[in-house]
Amino acid sequence: MRWKLFSIALLSLILALVLTYFNLSKLAHIILAIVALFEVIPLLMGMWEDIKDGSYGIDILAATAIVASVILGEYWAAIVVVIMLTGGESLEDYADHKAMRELDSLLKRAPVSAHLLKNKNLVDVKVGELKVGDYIVIKPGEVVPVDSIVTEGTSSFDESSLTGESVPVTKKVGEKLLSGAVNIEGSLTAKVLATAENSQYQQIIKLVKSAAASKSPFVRLADRYSIPFTIISYAIAVTVWVVSGHAIRFLEVIIVATPCPLLLAAPIALISGMSRASRHGIIVKTGSALERLAEVKTIAFDKTGTLTTGILSVKDVHLVVSKSKDEVLTLAASLEQYSGHIIAQSIVDEAKSKNIKLPKIKGLKEIPGKGLTANFKNHRILVGKIDLLEDEGLSVPAKLLSKLNTTTVFVARDNEILGYITLEDTLRDESKKTIFDLTSQGIKHLIMVTGDNQKTAERIAAKIGITEIVANALPSDKLNAIEGLKNRPVAFVGDGINDAPVLTASDIGIALGARGSTAASESADMVIMLDDISRVASAHKIAKRTFSVARQSILIGIALSILLMIVFATGKFPPIYGALLQEVVDVTVIFNALRAHY
Repeated sequence: MRWKLFSIALLSLILALVLTYFNLSKLAHIILAIVALFEVIPLLMGMWEDIKDGSYGIDILAATAIVASVILGEYWAAIVVVIMLTGGESLEDYADHKAMRELDSLLKRAPVSAHLLKNKNLVDVKVGELKVGDYIVIKPGEVVPVDSIVTEGTSSFDESSLTGESVPVTKKVGEKLLSGAVNIEGSLTAKVLATAENSQYQQIIKLVKSAAASKSPFVRLADRYSIPFTIISYAIAVTVWVVSGHAIRFLEVIIVATPCPLLLAAPIALISGMSRASRHGIIVKTGSALERLAEVKTIAFDKTGTLTTGILSVKDVHLVVSKSKDEVLTLAASLEQYSGHIIAQSIVDEAKSKNIKLPKIKGLKEIPGKGLTANFKNHRILVGKIDLLEDEGLSVPAKLLSKLNTTTVFVARDNEILGYITLEDTLRDESKKTIFDLTSQGIKHLIMVTGDNQKTAERIAAKIGITEIVANALPSDKLNAIEGLKNRPVAFVGDGINDAPVLTASDIGIALGARGSTAASESADMVIMLDDISRVASAHKIAKRTFSVARQSILIGIALSILLMIVFATGKFPPIYGALLQEVVDVTVIFNALRAHY
């Protein structure tokens, strides 16, 4: 809309110049007056709405200048002011709506079909047709369509996008499945506990929509200077009018007080700052997000996939009976090389890093959710969880169990436990430096909000210097944790579907988009396109620089405008000169604001 108004004003100016050239000045003046008054209407309507909402901006000066110019017959001055005003607002719109937040991706990823078990036959139906009490079959690689409970079978599920838990969770008979989780291994049968509308995935979508609707608007930077600047402008203009007795003197002053430099400074700086951010792999969706980030007081981080890589790695190999760590690792990797499980891949990668040659295994059998068994050199080898050992009649000493606080894979041969392998989600190389940089940049309140367990969260937090932790948090818990923070504005950094609601609800949502979910990227105000969390510190630094330049440009604009008001208060210069000189001020402000690009 603002671009249309700007285009109309510019075209009317060109037409008026052409008409004047052909000695049709009266017609030119009529066109200029009509266009100026037409374009001041939405400005006045917007001002009235702002007043009703209890807010106040600087547009009143522009409206006064335009109306006064038309009343006093200064039509050229009026249209110049209109062009400056609509041009500045158009740039502001461009900066603020460079990219819009959408929920399309989140909706597209919602499960759409399910395998309904009906009369012992599988029938593919739409997820919306499932009813509580129906039985469904979930195959390997498929997304759980609705919240349900396992009635037959065992399998591992990737719930990282829902809970933030990096390690796949084994689900057995009687355990609940969340919609949106991905079945990794075997097929199983489950009983529907909730309809699609009331299931976990749809609840996340509802949270995102609700958070988006309740997010409060942010005050424009220029509006913060509006009241004192407006009071000064009117005081000078009215004083000159009263002293001289001529209304034209009021216009001569007020026209150089038009807020175009103030309106131009922030948008130009914003566009420059957003451009600079994009060069660093940071996509800023709205100008107001950059402004909020510049003033942020608290930054909260998800853990899995954000502060950590989200990829498990072998922490250590522990011996129980075996005398060689390489023996334990070799046996484990020999079986795991045939599995597609992410834990299996981590163990195989560790063996390869040690140049261990993996022998061929016979009689391999994978037991979903538990582990693997095979025959090797006339021995029965077991690699997997405690459940697998117990099924084979082996018991793990209580003393050993008490030491385990991370993901563990046991290795047994025949009736002996040879040892076990512990794995952990690895910290990103740049995480510690990122926290240090943010602290150096003035961010004192840093917090980790994660779906992972308390011990794991504390271990990661201690390594990078974060002292405040919220663990075991589902999407709604993350939302409540962020909304309860008082030290605002608050930024949240995340990457998973489970982070989408809190990314939307926080004052600034920052998504890691390189490997994170599309839903997170769509819900965030900023998306870091590189797999590098240090860009969060870069984004904050750019935001602070951008608004330092924007604020400086606004103050320069105010200073020059006040100087011009004093000069034009002498009455020696007509209003059109003031309008044109305002263009000089605009150019000065624009060039200064462009420094935010570098």
